[in-house]
Amino acid sequence: MSGRTHSTRILAIVALFFSSYIVGIYSAARASSQLLLHHERLRSLNNNNNDTTLDALDAVESGLARNGSRNPRWFPFYTIGRFSNDICQGNNLLLGRCEINGECTDNKGVAAGSCSTITSQAVCCIYQRTCGASTTNNNTYFYNSNYPAPYAGGGRCTIVVTPPDSTICQLRIDFLALSLAPPTGDGLCTTDALTISGGASAVPTICGENSGQHVYVDFNGVSPITISVATSAGYTFNRQWQFQIRMMACSSATLAPAGCLQYHMPTSGQISSFNYVSAASSALNSIGVQGTRQLASMRYGICIRKATGMCSITYSQVSSDTYSFTMTNDVGAVDPTLLATSAVQSQDCTTDYIVIPAPTQGGANMPSDRFCGLGLVATTTAAKPFVVYSVTDANEEMDISNRGFYLSYSQNACPVL
Repeated sequence: MSGRTHSTRILAIVALFFSSYIVGIYSAARASSQLLLHHERLRSLNNNNNDTTLDALDAVESGLARNGSRNPRWFPFYTIGRFSNDICQGNNLLLGRCEINGECTDNKGVAAGSCSTITSQAVCCIYQRTCGASTTNNNTYFYNSNYPAPYAGGGRCTIVVTPPDSTICQLRIDFLALSLAPPTGDGLCTTDALTISGGASAVPTICGENSGQHVYVDFNGVSPITISVATSAGYTFNRQWQFQIRMMACSSATLAPAGCLQYHMPTSGQISSFNYVSAASSALNSIGVQGTRQLASMRYGICIRKATGMCSITYSQVSSDTYSFTMTNDVGAVDPTLLATSAVQSQDCTTDYIVIPAPTQGGANMPSDRFCGLGLVATTTAAKPFVVYSVTDANEEMDISNRGFYLSYSQNACPVL
């Protein structure tokens, strides 16, 4: 082979490589530009409080954030094709991040199917962690050892979550599964306890049955947040937990407002106190009578995002559960047919109660914004933001066989003028 022919072939190979590289860079830039344009379009719609854009906007912002950074990451040296680290759903139905298989392995993720048509190297990488772990990855799952098998108890299981940079403001923790030992009859988490520390906003200690609940925690700058589950080996119970941990960008449309431990997006749904179960507690309290299920020393806000065209919101007991508002007094001392009626509703509340700002019932203004007792009549408020405050004190002795609250809510359209 002549030197000229050899040089010509080398030049051809180099030209092919760089043309592919340039095409890849163009594709990456175009995809990034389209993602950003889509983000701005969704944000414009959301500025008009269009509820249907929230999930899509959150997904795009998560895609832009990647590990928390709003700069998309590309992999020009792994593959000729280019793709971004978008949020994906794995073949195990968990959410992950689209990554090169090697990077997923290096970061101790689990490959759960393909996530790109550009290259077979791209996998939906699921981040799953258990006791003693730390993470800077968005959308991490944290679970008990050997999950979904139950955990017998003993010791403390923790994960430390650190934001990658200052563009991340909040952590949302969804309790996909959370079953810990119940509180004492006085509402204290002395056997098992979930604690969340290190954030700029307070989270109360939680125990008992809380699958389906969630909490938001503000980051304190870039300081880590520690999620800790402490359990007692001396109490026989099938414990289980699986949390989905999501980092929320400071610019996210789904960032929880200040003072909201929980933030609900749908226009209608249910809210409940922690450890709410319709069945009574089996534990006795400190005076030897049937104890409460509601947790002591709670003080937090449950917020509902106001949807477009909605001017008020109505709260009522879940109709299928007569115990769905039992916060103070003795459940067993009341005629069961009176539960969930105005006859056992009270606004003389100083210990355990909920607060509904500027409430009305049947069109009439109520004398107080506090509600307690053993029943709640349908209550409407036009006060903004839509929020219910939950308050319990440290003494549950006289709250006999109470469950807490489990309420339906529904936003009401503005009147046509």
